Amino acid sequence: MNSLVARYLSISTMAVLLGLTTSAQGGPPLICHSIEIGRAKSLPWVDWNQRGDGSYDLKSLTRDTLAILDADPPVLVRMETLRLATIYARKDPQAAKELLTRLLARAASSDAAGHPEAYAWFDVGYLAETYKQWIGKSEPNPALNLDGYSWVKKAIRLRGKDPEMEFAAALITINGPESDHREHLQNAMAGAKNDPLLAQNLASRFSRPELLANSALGGSNQ
Repeated sequence: MNSLVARYLSISTMAVLLGLTTSAQGGPPLICHSIEIGRAKSLPWVDWNQRGDGSYDLKSLTRDTLAILDADPPVLVRMETLRLATIYARKDPQAAKELLTRLLARAASSDAAGHPEAYAWFDVGYLAETYKQWIGKSEPNPALNLDGYSWVKKAIRLRGKDPEMEFAAALITINGPESDHREHLQNAMAGAKNDPLLAQNLASRFSRPELLANSALGGSNQ
């Protein structure tokens, strides 16, 4: 058994005995905490104050983001790239709209061609949800009335089992229906034993001991 999963089991057993409540890290879940991607490439580094790289040319945001996404990276890299893109996009409403429009057109084109692309729908869905968490309602937000979560769920259906997409959906639903959040988190945990980076990200994001234990054991609270 993966050592990280074994650690979750140990921690969760203690937590259940102590009656600890479940929790997740504070702040917008899709924005305030980086995704661990190992040595993979993403957009230029953004510090914890969300200031971004002051030298970065926002006119290149759509091009640079698409170059990374089109290189067929893992979902965790997509998540981190879209997180960073959102932080930059808040500085430039035109860049924000352009990126979202391009990703939506990319996904819609795959449907029109008769070959719906899971990653394309994931990308636009996850970006829409990060926009809603970071740009908010008081600023021009092209994702304001979009249901990015439904597109992420569509991507999961198209992919079948994808624990990293389930992790993304678990983050999106932290403040949503508990049953949806629970299911996504359990599905992510079920695949974490074969995905060390996913296990690392789960460990850093969640302290939901009884749920993690249940997932690692292949059980369900539902």
